Amino acid sequence: MTIKERREREKEEMRELILSAANDIITAEGFDKLSIRKIAKKIEYSPSIIYHYFNDKEEILNNVMQRGYKKIVKAVSLAKVKGDSPEERLVEMTKNYIKAALDMPEEFIAAQLNQSEIALKHTSSLFKGASKEKPALAALYNCLKEIYKDKKVDENTIELTAQMIAVSTLGLIIKLIIEKDIDDKQRQKLIGYFSEEIVLKIVNEKGINSKEV
Repeated sequence: MTIKERREREKEEMRELILSAANDIITAEGFDKLSIRKIAKKIEYSPSIIYHYFNDKEEILNNVMQRGYKKIVKAVSLAKVKGDSPEERLVEMTKNYIKAALDMPEEFIAAQLNQSEIALKHTSSLFKGASKEKPALAALYNCLKEIYKDKKVDENTIELTAQMIAVSTLGLIIKLIIEKDIDDKQRQKLIGYFSEEIVLKIVNEKGINSKEV
């Protein structure tokens, strides 16, 4: 390993240390309580060191949010298995999204329930055109578009359907995180019923109410 490569690795390790510390603080205390000084204290370095790796607190927050969102996008993307019907992919996509969120419960709750401008930059998904800007919602939108390809369903309605499925899924996730005493068997039943019955019912009702091309 060259000196340059070693320095790059050390730089990435330090950035990761800072982001992990920031994430721990956000999870425990909330976005508003994060500060450069708290991060420095947690990693046992002086605050000035952090500015060698990030410009300011906002850049750190953006990176923390991006890391969490990438996990969700990756989970949703794993449902794109060649040969599956779009309905099967939709079910798998929903289950993967729920699992990814439940694997990082505190982090997920801290991000989704935060109203700060920085958090909403990453978590907002109900504005018109969101399916063109948000990768996870775009994957859901494209799956629905394939399901409705022989139906007269306009793009705006497809986006609204995707948004309602996303919001409903978010509600289930939050309840599953909050109600920690639910046993695993019941948890899996709820996830399965929601993904295989409720989500598909939302989709199929829209298909039934639309005319074939």
